[in-house]
Amino acid sequence: MKDPSDQFDLERDLPTTEEDVRALRENRPPATEDWWDVLTRLSEQFPPSAEALRRRRTFEGCEPFEL
Repeated sequence: MKDPSDQFDLERDLPTTEEDVRALRENRPPATEDWWDVLTRLSEQFPPSAEALRRRRTFEGCEPFEL
């Protein structure tokens, strides 16, 4: 068993084969040239203020349910 104080060693702790590396490269999400536009669209999904968070809908009054 490894000592918890040992540093993470990529070669030892996460061994990968050449086939793993090839598969990861082939399935890598494409990089977008418009990264700033993507970041802007993501930021627009957040409420503009704390007030907007307080006004958002809740489930108050809904029928209770079990998972």
